[in-house]
Amino acid sequence: MAYHGVVVTYIDPCGLVVISGLLALSVGSLQQSLPKAIGGLLDLSDAQWRNFYGNLSILSIVLGLFSIGAITLRSQFCLKRRGMSIVWIFISFAYVLYLHGACVAFVLAIASVNFFLAKNYAKSRYYLWVLWIFNVLILIVNRIYEGYSFSSFGYCPQERSLHFQNYSFSTYMAYLLFAPLYIAGPIISFNAFASQLDEPQKNYSLGDVAFYGLRWIVSFILMEIITHFFYYNAFANSDLWRQLSPLEIFFVGYGVINFVWLKFLLIWRYFRFWSLVVGVETIENMPKCINNCCSLETFWKSWHASFNKWIVRYMYIPLGGSQKKLLSVWIIFTFVAIWHDLEWKLISWAWLTCLFLVPELVIKSAANSFKSRSVIGKFMLRELSAVAGAITITCLMIANLVGYVIGPSGTKWLISRLVKKDGLPVLGFILFSFYVAVKLMFHYQRC
Repeated sequence: MAYHGVVVTYIDPCGLVVISGLLALSVGSLQQSLPKAIGGLLDLSDAQWRNFYGNLSILSIVLGLFSIGAITLRSQFCLKRRGMSIVWIFISFAYVLYLHGACVAFVLAIASVNFFLAKNYAKSRYYLWVLWIFNVLILIVNRIYEGYSFSSFGYCPQERSLHFQNYSFSTYMAYLLFAPLYIAGPIISFNAFASQLDEPQKNYSLGDVAFYGLRWIVSFILMEIITHFFYYNAFANSDLWRQLSPLEIFFVGYGVINFVWLKFLLIWRYFRFWSLVVGVETIENMPKCINNCCSLETFWKSWHASFNKWIVRYMYIPLGGSQKKLLSVWIIFTFVAIWHDLEWKLISWAWLTCLFLVPELVIKSAANSFKSRSVIGKFMLRELSAVAGAITITCLMIANLVGYVIGPSGTKWLISRLVKKDGLPVLGFILFSFYVAVKLMFHYQRC
């Protein structure tokens, strides 16, 4: 269940017993690998969360000073797009120079090449091919040489059309280097960004932004509880999960997925908060709680929502849209895996996701064409939808376990554990639990 982005999970007594056992095992087994904190250990085994958590104080000070400076200059000198572009170039350049050092030259070079291609060859029949090949090669080279992370372009509902002359190099560089969104997004389109340099967003009042920040603090406290008392991710990153029973693996896997969801929610909303402070609104990533998604399609639409909009605009529609959906998902998820990192376990995650998603799309298409008017027909459709939802969530857990926990090499081991005599009842328990959860989701959505 979710309320304003805060997760509340209900666990049955069996789950409490399992979690108590995991806690007892974890305290004894993870003491050497996890730092100590008030009340116990602190799970900082996830590299992204460890870096964000460790730099949160300095990030807040720096972005706070940047925001005060930008807002003051805008109000004192009545700056519009051109003036604010220059302000954000200077502010963001200092920020990026600190992050990348001398490698900032590569960032500026890649950005300049993209601008040159778009400005001079956008109408060429080979333009899109050249642009895609160039940037995908940059992603691959970046992975090989372990370089800096590199952001994508996106789409925002506030987007307004701009005159061609407004696509200036200064505004383009301010857009790419915009400090509040440079590290993690959410993704915003050039048009949406440029239009809000002229007129700051008005959808969020000062009180709304303050309340948004307060909600973030509440979510951060929840993450503090999880990382101090529930060491799901540390289990996943160690070999301890091989010592667990199938039921314990299920709870660890479920805990890891919720941890990852909350981690990204905190990171994305933190940077979106600072973007809102300076008057630039972006799409909200994670608009829906992970525990209230009963289909893969819904899950991916609400997970990285701004990236999903980018994918729809620049890949899904050019690849044929809904007419070629079953084919295009393979290309799209393979690209998404490469975009995250060039690793076989992520490629495996992408293809497993497609393997589970294609049947869901086929069944959903068939169900939408079936219009039942009888009470029994509607009841059967709801029950079948709940069963399908339970299977979908189980498949989602397996795909994420392979992609982020056990890797392709652990897949055979996981399957062998679940099909054994002690594993089959657990698999039945998992499916029944998710079936009940999906029924509750349907009831919640109708209310």
